[in-house]
Amino acid sequence: MLHPDSTPDTARTLGFAEAQAPLRLAGSIEQGLPVAALDRLVALLSPNDDSLRFAFVPRATLARRARTQRLSPEESARLVRVAGVWTLAREIWGTDEDTRDFLTRRHPLLEDRRPLEVALATDLGARLVEDILGGLRHGTAA
Repeated sequence: MLHPDSTPDTARTLGFAEAQAPLRLAGSIEQGLPVAALDRLVALLSPNDDSLRFAFVPRATLARRARTQRLSPEESARLVRVAGVWTLAREIWGTDEDTRDFLTRRHPLLEDRRPLEVALATDLGARLVEDILGGLRHGTAA
């Protein structure tokens, strides 16, 4: 779940030039984020494998859209959800490489699933990953 305090950082992660207030970002999600936001997040999460984009938007759907078109509200919400997890993990781990490693390494508290796949799947999954990151931030077992 995206915390309102992290909204400006998450918006920057997605390529917005200026900080977005939570309600403004919610409006952007409702209108559909630009496909460029997907490109930006995939480049952060998986710089050597562009196929991650199809976990957000099915290949056939994305192929029908020009680069200038927008994502659906559902796709946009998924993108913002994962961008929020990335932003929090990046704050805790300090580097893109360490953040990627955390998000793609199987985690015992997630029944050996990868945090990225759990966050992609559902809002509750993203909250579980954020809880682990919160534990790391505050020095508890994670």
